[in-house]
Amino acid sequence: MRNLRGIQYEQWKPPAQYQNRPITAAAWDLANDAVVCTVGPTENDAVIQLVRVKTTSKSHEDSLITSWEAPSPNPDLACDKVLSLHHFGDSLTTCLVLAGGDIIVVREDPQPGEGQIEIMGSVDAGITAARWSPDEELLAITTKEDTVIWMSRSFDGVADTTMTKEDLKASNHVSVGWGKKETQFQGRGAKALRDPTVPEKTDEGVLSPNDDASVTISWRGDGAYLAISTIESASRRIIRVYSREGELDSVSEPVDGLEGALSWRPSGNLIAGIQRLDERIDVVFFERNGLRHGEFSLRLTQEQRQLPNQYIKLAWNSDSTVLAVVMADCTQLWTMGNYHWYLKQEIRNHHAPLVATNPVAWHPEKSLRFLSVAEDTIDLAEYIFTAARGTLAPPHDFGVLAVIDGQNLMVTPFRVANVPPPMGHHEITIQSNAIDVAINADASSLAVLHQDGISIFELDATKRVAPTPTLSGQFAFDSTIKTTIYQQITFSGKNEILALGRTENGPVIQGYHLTEVPGEIKEKALENNATSSVSILSSFVEDGVMHPYVQTSSGDLHSLAFGDASLSSCNFSKQLPWVDIIPFGDGPNAYGDGRIAFGLSSNGHLFANTRLLVRNCTSFLVTPAHLIFTTTTHLLKFVHITEVHDLEVPADDPEIDERCRSIERGARLVTAMPTSLSLILQMPRGNLETIFPRAMVLAGIRKLIEEKNYRKAFTHCRTQRVDMNILYDHAPEQFLSNVALFIDQVKKITYIDLFLSSLREENVTQTMYKETRVISQNGNVVPTTNDAIAPQDPVDITGTKTSKVNKICDAVLEVLKTRTATNLQNIITSNVCKNPPALDDGLLVVAQLMKEDEAMADKAVEHICFLADVNRLYENALGLYNLDLALLVAQQSQKDPREYLPFMQNLQQMTELRRKYSIDDYLSRHTKALNHLHELNAFEELQKYTQKHALYKAALAIYRYNPEPLAVITALYAQYLESKSSYKEAALAYESLHNYAKATSCYLASGPSQWRETLFCALTGGADGNPMSGSALTELASTLYDALIESKDYYAAATLQLDYLSSLETACRTFCKGYFFADALHLIALKARPDLLESVIDPGLGDALASSTELLADCKAQLLAQVPRIRELRQKAFVDPLAFYEGERGGDGEIPDDISVAASSHVSTNRSLFTRYTGNGSVGTVGTGVSRATSKNRRREERKRARGKKGSVYEEEYLVASVGRLMTRVEDSRGEVERLVVGLVRRGMWERARAIEGSMAEVVALCKGCVGEVFATPDAAANTTVNASEQLAAEGQDYRPVGGDAVYAESLQAAGRKKEAPHLSAFEKLTLLGT
Repeated sequence: MRNLRGIQYEQWKPPAQYQNRPITAAAWDLANDAVVCTVGPTENDAVIQLVRVKTTSKSHEDSLITSWEAPSPNPDLACDKVLSLHHFGDSLTTCLVLAGGDIIVVREDPQPGEGQIEIMGSVDAGITAARWSPDEELLAITTKEDTVIWMSRSFDGVADTTMTKEDLKASNHVSVGWGKKETQFQGRGAKALRDPTVPEKTDEGVLSPNDDASVTISWRGDGAYLAISTIESASRRIIRVYSREGELDSVSEPVDGLEGALSWRPSGNLIAGIQRLDERIDVVFFERNGLRHGEFSLRLTQEQRQLPNQYIKLAWNSDSTVLAVVMADCTQLWTMGNYHWYLKQEIRNHHAPLVATNPVAWHPEKSLRFLSVAEDTIDLAEYIFTAARGTLAPPHDFGVLAVIDGQNLMVTPFRVANVPPPMGHHEITIQSNAIDVAINADASSLAVLHQDGISIFELDATKRVAPTPTLSGQFAFDSTIKTTIYQQITFSGKNEILALGRTENGPVIQGYHLTEVPGEIKEKALENNATSSVSILSSFVEDGVMHPYVQTSSGDLHSLAFGDASLSSCNFSKQLPWVDIIPFGDGPNAYGDGRIAFGLSSNGHLFANTRLLVRNCTSFLVTPAHLIFTTTTHLLKFVHITEVHDLEVPADDPEIDERCRSIERGARLVTAMPTSLSLILQMPRGNLETIFPRAMVLAGIRKLIEEKNYRKAFTHCRTQRVDMNILYDHAPEQFLSNVALFIDQVKKITYIDLFLSSLREENVTQTMYKETRVISQNGNVVPTTNDAIAPQDPVDITGTKTSKVNKICDAVLEVLKTRTATNLQNIITSNVCKNPPALDDGLLVVAQLMKEDEAMADKAVEHICFLADVNRLYENALGLYNLDLALLVAQQSQKDPREYLPFMQNLQQMTELRRKYSIDDYLSRHTKALNHLHELNAFEELQKYTQKHALYKAALAIYRYNPEPLAVITALYAQYLESKSSYKEAALAYESLHNYAKATSCYLASGPSQWRETLFCALTGGADGNPMSGSALTELASTLYDALIESKDYYAAATLQLDYLSSLETACRTFCKGYFFADALHLIALKARPDLLESVIDPGLGDALASSTELLADCKAQLLAQVPRIRELRQKAFVDPLAFYEGERGGDGEIPDDISVAASSHVSTNRSLFTRYTGNGSVGTVGTGVSRATSKNRRREERKRARGKKGSVYEEEYLVASVGRLMTRVEDSRGEVERLVVGLVRRGMWERARAIEGSMAEVVALCKGCVGEVFATPDAAANTTVNASEQLAAEGQDYRPVGGDAVYAESLQAAGRKKEAPHLSAFEKLTLLGT
């Protein structure tokens, strides 16, 4: 689908100093980007001049390298002839092979002992052809004695062989008739019995009458083989294939009319030759084994075939994409796609005929650049592959594409007809071979530049069945002036055309415009004609008008339509062959403002203005929304159009990012149609594929939503399987305010139902269809939604979230409430699709229809039963207490009428309240049933129902303001709570009923913390209803005292002992046990019992001191033991994690052979570092892992983790937890120690106070000192967790540990998490002690 477009044409004519002598050969000089040519010899002058020509767009520089006389050594030759000219750029030498037999080397920088011109060898018999191999290591020569000589770079003989008639026996060909008539299906008949492999006519190899008897050599691209075309015994032309070592490989099959042209395709699959027949001339192809492999005919007239000296030559370009067919009057460039040969360009000779030997030489590195050699000129031309496409901007993005094929132009609007090549939707015939094509802004006109002039065609791309484009205007070039070589054409404005041509003086741009006279085109002078070093002429569309521009050889872009001739904001740092400019920005549409120029270089560098985007681009397109390009890694990428510095190229992640997707290897972009959300790709073999990329689809849907074109957006969602939620989520407020418009546009009831049933609470614009386009705001790049900055979700201070689905359904119901006759089905669907489904509302609609229109009611109930579970609908219908509706729904179900009809009849006979109670009880709606019993005044039944279904709360709410029934219900509830062991709440209930006996027992059962409430109820009303006293009260108090002591609530126990058991000494001892020495001393003073100071207080202080001293000593010892061990374990894990986790030998030992030392090795037969605890080792079977991963193993591993046995992998975790518990214990004992110190000082025990205070301060200091080391997440642990995760990902992509493995995985995760250290307050010493 691509055409060849000329971007360079330069011509060099020998100046006067060469005395008008003819140019005889030319070759590329890659080192200097120049051409090396020979001038002479002639019959009158045997001097050969070696000249270097360096051409630029502005000047031609030529320099004489050297010259020498080369008289003809053979009397049969009037003058010698240059058969091969080759320049070696690495050594600055040039090799010439002359027909007389001399092989000459010219050195530009000769070394000492070397001459500048040296004859390296000579063949006395004379040379007929010579060609260097592509790798410049071998020279193949054929002589007039029919010998072939292979010579090395140093001109040493490598091999030689003689071409004889015996060579014909080298290949025993069996033709299978590639593409021949005899191999095609012809139906039943006489020919059906004939062997199709035997052709009806066999060629005998008859010579062509036009054969020039030349010998041609052509190498394969890799230099492994070469082909030689010669005439054997003056009767048949054959092609011999030799290996690099000089061995004959094959000989071609006989072909009548085969001529001397020969060119081996560099890719190696075809050898091209010329076959001249009576009525046509074909380019025929051979395989390496000599068999025919297809052909195509040259489209020549009878006059062209009979031209004198019509010796056709062939030359493949370096990448095998273009075949040059060199004829007497022109050079044609042919390409092949989808097994069809296209004539893409014809370059007519406007000077002397081309030389007979190697008239065309392709550039070895720039595949579409070549030179042609005539006696008086050297022409250099360069082409690019480009597609002639229409605009990609809606609404005129019809996907119009024009493909040149000689005088035929294939035009296809892909939006209306996807016609595969080589066919086209329209086929236009032009009066001469086409050169270039341009399409205007609205795809209504087509301008064709051809050899004889310019033709304008009217095109209608909007209709699938449209008339063939008609000729609307034509301009003929002056046939007498042949100095201008036209290459490019483009539209300007609405009815003007610009053409770029090349002359001897440089490029020239000529303007043309359509006049008011139909079909008339006139030349027009250009006001702003920037033709200096112009290489590319093109146009871009802005505001529906074509704006032409040119690109110079330096990369500058100049406009031909605006006042200022420079696109200052759209320049490139170098010339780029493929350029596309797109308007961008909402600012003033001034010249040079708001435009981005995208350019692609020949080496795959894609630029946006001067910014380099990617380095591996193969093709690109620009739509108003996206830059689309393909890469050498076979990915299709989309870049949102925004400011140049904000253009974001997506990563190579087609599985996650919608802007990237994989494509077939070698696929290239042809055109894009944003209106139809499609993209056309062409595969390397030529076939087309139409795809709908997710990025284009979503961008198109978003744009349609913004335009409120909901019908088209819905259609795209449906056909492209896009979640319907995007219709709302992209613009929620807009959708809710235009629900009526949405319904009117979509219209179809089933489509509205499809939308409603697809609704989900998920916001798809934040999940699966998250907007990837970004804009720059105040220097920050933020994602956008609906052409605005993405709104932040409002903070919901009520804690309730409105359902999106319900909001949409309610809006739809509001619109459809007046359209019941037409949208009844949608009303039902809106109710059922709510979250949760509003089945009652849907059934009420059916119930209303039952009163108004029974036929519609039947349809409605059928639809609602289709949408929801009919059994659930039956229950909801019963819940509405509408027996007729329930019966109608039941009839739609699979229920047995013998089951539900008696039930219905029974309900029908009941009173209304009793019926409602029975229905609610049947549906297990017990609370409603309880209310109906209350309305029936059936209190006894209500009590039984409450007890049966535990409806105490509902019953209490019903009788809240009715004291007598409330007391009965409360008593029942208290009994229920007591049976469920909720003693505290039961005691409160009993106390509220003044049942103090039961309240006392329940308070006592609830625990010692309720000792005050227990004693209150006992003193208020005991077991017999009277206040408790005497021995019973003492026994109760003793029981509570023992329980408080057991729970270590010493203060409460002492208070109880003092108030109820009247034991002052026991109360003081209890205060001392709880370290409440101040309260004990106060009590002694209050009761005037100083004798208890020595008998109770001092022993209590001693016991407390001993206990605290022992505690602090244990804490200190534990810290001094565990903290160094933690440090040691972490050091081991850091130094040698393999030995630490796996339990194998350390780093000092020798590594076994079955363990890989590579960091990323996945082939070690030994289990990896973490597979011991992940169960994901490479050794063992699946069954083994499964049998190990049991709950029993998990429990066993959890016990191991809890014990933290020394030497196990869980030891560190256990020690860290143990130190944390110790610090918590120290912090909890702080208050007790402070009270102990004060008590010791008050009793004059100064030394003891200093000792315990010092011990406490030391332990607190130790704790504070090790917090940072113990509870900080060490690097080794963090690295261990990361490595474990990487190891798991490498060994098992989605592995999830189970059983005992999961316990260790949890341990690893816990080790990597940051640990919260216990809070430790500073210990303040008593200043009175002087420490």
